[in-house]
Amino acid sequence: MRIGREDGGFTLLEIVCVLAIVALIAAIAYPAIPRATSRPLLEAYALKAAGLLKEDRNAALRRGAMVATQLNADARTIRSGASGRVLRLPQDVGFRAVLARQCGGSSAGTSVAFLPSGMSCGGTIFLSRPGTMFEVRITWLTGGIEVVQSDAL
Repeated sequence: MRIGREDGGFTLLEIVCVLAIVALIAAIAYPAIPRATSRPLLEAYALKAAGLLKEDRNAALRRGAMVATQLNADARTIRSGASGRVLRLPQDVGFRAVLARQCGGSSAGTSVAFLPSGMSCGGTIFLSRPGTMFEVRITWLTGGIEVVQSDAL
């Protein structure tokens, strides 16, 4: 009986070929993986927006002067009137607001104003992605801010 060497393993060339095929498939599939804003991240943006609004309301109470939070739908930003901090929203997040046209005798259309008494001009900011929407509601009487999940259309 002759005991000989049999090919029982893989050659280096076979391993390199398999790795090259796997890398090629990964390179093709990677761009197709969705990188859209997730529901928890959308909620985080809504909570950050509410935080900026609360910061401005507290600043108005502390200073005894009106403070306005600026909303810019084209630039997709919310800017604090008290600190100047800016919240930038990604392109895949729907962003719109329903705001008062007049507030305290002046035009308000693109801002939420908080008065020295803590009251505000009120409004609602809508942040959405397919299947999910969050509303940041500003109550005019108390200046209170709440984040509510609602049904997206």
